[in-house]
Amino acid sequence: MCAIWSEVLKRPIRYAGNDLDALEDGLKHAAPAWLAYDMRLMMRRYQQDGAVAKAADVERLAALLGRPLRSYREFATSMAAEWADQPAS
Repeated sequence: MCAIWSEVLKRPIRYAGNDLDALEDGLKHAAPAWLAYDMRLMMRRYQQDGAVAKAADVERLAALLGRPLRSYREFATSMAAEWADQPAS
């Protein structure tokens, strides 16, 4: 993922690591403690099990969207282009 974002944003992006204590502590500065804790639990689950969809889930989502799903690279490229079009704040 970092390689994809580095490529589409044309700047280095690095993985921040697996330290869920640091994640939760950092999130508490921008969100309520309950949300920081929930995000910690969600990230722990992703670290343990990943987030790969079953074929039936992919088919159902494509049917709901009315189009094929995009790859992660396509998503990142689209978002980078959209962000580039936004005026600087």
